[in-house]
Amino acid sequence: MTNPDPIPAVSPARAPEAAPTYRGPFALMTILFFMWGFMTVWNDILIPRFKEAFTLNYFQAMLVQFAFFGAYAVGALAYYVVSMVWGDPINRIGYRNGVIIGLLIAAGGSALFYPAAALVSYPFFLLDLFIVGLGFAMLQIAANPYVTILGPERTASSRLNLSQAFNSFGTTIGPIIGGWLIFTVFTRPHIHGADAVKIPYLCFALVFALLAGLFRFAHLPDFANAENPGRGWGALRHPHTVLGMLAIFMYVGGEVAVGSAIVNFLGTPRLGGISHEAASGFLAYYWGGLMIGRFMGAFALSDLRRWIKRGLILVVPAVAFGVIVLVAGPANARHYGVFLVLLPVTFLLGAASPHRMLALFSAVNIVLLATGMLTAGAVAQWTILAVGLFCSVMWSNIFSLAIEGLGPLKSQASSLLVMAILGGAVLPPLQGAVADRFGIQQSFIVPMIAFAFIAFYGLYGYRAGRKVLAPGA
Repeated sequence: MTNPDPIPAVSPARAPEAAPTYRGPFALMTILFFMWGFMTVWNDILIPRFKEAFTLNYFQAMLVQFAFFGAYAVGALAYYVVSMVWGDPINRIGYRNGVIIGLLIAAGGSALFYPAAALVSYPFFLLDLFIVGLGFAMLQIAANPYVTILGPERTASSRLNLSQAFNSFGTTIGPIIGGWLIFTVFTRPHIHGADAVKIPYLCFALVFALLAGLFRFAHLPDFANAENPGRGWGALRHPHTVLGMLAIFMYVGGEVAVGSAIVNFLGTPRLGGISHEAASGFLAYYWGGLMIGRFMGAFALSDLRRWIKRGLILVVPAVAFGVIVLVAGPANARHYGVFLVLLPVTFLLGAASPHRMLALFSAVNIVLLATGMLTAGAVAQWTILAVGLFCSVMWSNIFSLAIEGLGPLKSQASSLLVMAILGGAVLPPLQGAVADRFGIQQSFIVPMIAFAFIAFYGLYGYRAGRKVLAPGA
């Protein structure tokens, strides 16, 4: 198959509504989003595996996350500096080639797990994770805006929510499969524990290489910006993008902070002193909630007829409730079901508006966190677990709003937003410090403040300075 000529991602003479929809390329992008979500959560499996295999303390084991997510900030910062000095790289090579480069970097880092295991070297593993993180940073920079331009700009949030829903599906099943492979299938007596990761990560390398080949030879639109964005500060000149960076920082930090605190929170006497093993099972409600909400967000912000959208918004939580009844029993389904009813109501009140949804969902999360802080027992437990449902659409909506109207600066703005993922490394330790001082239950004040800023972005920040934007600016 041949590659089509590059076409402009944004043209001043063409209204966004006139843009075609690329269903085939979008389907391929959902596979990509699933794969990087599926692999990212394997870090949670590597931490206990490496801690045992290399006799590490908790700080040393947590360097797995530091190496991986630190690469996001380093890679995105490097991309922005290059774009500021020499011009935006993706404007030269196109979004599709940016995705291919990210896949090849991730494949190379995954393949290096084999020699790291052979050398029994923990620092080598950390370097490998850093390389994989650099590849994922490039994927985030290229893939998120690529999804937003695979159709009309008015439905960009819908497409990004649907892609992120498949990403969440990957994060939901990734730990189950990863734990089975690393702790059961590839674990052998009298063999160093790190040896168990060799074959799975070689498989990741192969999958990423195959995806890169598929993107290279498939008949996909290779968007490239015809306009010259120039050099200098670029996207940082636009207030709605700068505030979007802060919103992404707060969102990722708040989401990770809540998720990181759940096991210890459920283990407190006020919550019944649930064991860590049992409390870990409840994490599925939190992370699975993001998947449920993102599927609903994809429908709510789509171009489907109103009655179809509303029907699908109601069907998704109903199906989720049925699955929970079958898997976890009616008691848990009944507690969680209260919030599954609240979720479609909030979607309908959002009236298919990305910024209004941000404000509403943030307000709900603030109320849920406050309730979790001030109550005890099942009420506190389930209100905190339900926060995941209302985190669901935040990444996609913030991202699409922050790059809206930027034309050739979209990929540069994307690098800045990916850099803001650093919030996931900053807010959780801050919440931990508050927990050490005032208690784990009171520490949820940290994500509350984060969601308050996101509410501000949905009410005002998304349009700050927009009156100075011009086509191709």
